[in-house]
Amino acid sequence: MYSEELFNESKKYFPGGVNSPVRAFKPYPFFVKSAGGSKITDVDEKTYIDYCLAYGPLILGHANPKVVREVSNQLTIGSAYGTPSENEIKLAKEIVDRIPSAEMLRFTNSGTEATMSAIRLARGFTGRNKIVKFEGAYHGAHDYVLVKSGSGAATLPDSLGIPEDTTKNTLSVPFNDEEALVGLIKEEGENIACIILEVVMGNVGCIEPKKGFLEFLRKITEENGIILIFDEVITGFRVARGGAQDYYNVTPDLTTLGKIVGGGLPMGAFCGKKEIMELIAPNGPVYHAGTFSGNPISVQAGISTLQQLDDKLYKDLERKGNFLRSNIKSIVDEQEYNVQPVGLASMFQIYFNPSEVYNYVDAQASDRRKFLRYFKSLLKEGVFIPPSQFECNFISSAHSMEDIQNTIDSIDLALEMAFKKRK
Repeated sequence: MYSEELFNESKKYFPGGVNSPVRAFKPYPFFVKSAGGSKITDVDEKTYIDYCLAYGPLILGHANPKVVREVSNQLTIGSAYGTPSENEIKLAKEIVDRIPSAEMLRFTNSGTEATMSAIRLARGFTGRNKIVKFEGAYHGAHDYVLVKSGSGAATLPDSLGIPEDTTKNTLSVPFNDEEALVGLIKEEGENIACIILEVVMGNVGCIEPKKGFLEFLRKITEENGIILIFDEVITGFRVARGGAQDYYNVTPDLTTLGKIVGGGLPMGAFCGKKEIMELIAPNGPVYHAGTFSGNPISVQAGISTLQQLDDKLYKDLERKGNFLRSNIKSIVDEQEYNVQPVGLASMFQIYFNPSEVYNYVDAQASDRRKFLRYFKSLLKEGVFIPPSQFECNFISSAHSMEDIQNTIDSIDLALEMAFKKRK
């Protein structure tokens, strides 16, 4: 069956024909047949260079041979135990060795569960109820954080089904706005349990913190007894060996992880200072549990992935990212397109916006129709990126320089089509 036929069949069983709204685009999404390395192939037998990479987890590309081999071996000795296994300790050691804030950790089943649990822990530790998030930041699909969210929620109003009583303790301010946060803490500081942020806002495109902003957050939270949570579900092991906190040299109290930590399989984690983490049950009174927490298949995929993430790999990813971004900027400058190429390390995006983007409001001013023309043009050229202006694109170690050069040529054509500008 072809993608169109499968989509029509899929709509009979799944709302909108998909199992996550970010996968939907008109007239219909392509259905995947297989993937390997930097490429993904659909049922219509078209192959794409993939920069979605399952929205970030696949830093080694699709079906990495070491991950496949070691996960296959694990499957032969069990897929779930319901008891501890030695490999959980092995992966924990890898994480603690890399993430500056990680003294203890707890595995979860997803990034959503990790952020939900970290917020609960911050409330339990401080005895306070209110939390602060930044407008446009996406911290998963649980009720407390679906307030002015990013990712798929950036194109929709706040979700129905969430009682006002649930979100009355969720406060939001613009990203990169020190003055707004100072005012909020002056008013509500003694009630605020935590500030949670995507260090790089990867669910509303790709927005870096302004110089000094993270240091400001670290100082103001310490002064007011507020727990600082870095949501590194995307940036963890992506922008540096120790995540964004390593890259920017600012250490939070708690960190949430997902995506890469499970090596392409469902998994998350939250970690941080021992004095805070020891409040988690069974040690303490803050409850967290999960049937598949520390699942041996995901744990093995995580170990197999992290063991390959060395300094040489990060330097190679940085080189590829810089080459791609610099060439995009050259195209934009030469053709005088009113767009903003952004990114760092192995992350990149183009905002169809004449002005620089520092926060959610800036991002929302981007031209989504031009982005859609750009996205569809790239598909025709055999390049797949997430189908939204408000997502980030990723490079893997499996992308070759030939892939990158072909992508640059395709982006040149796609921008031309987006602006209907002929040379």
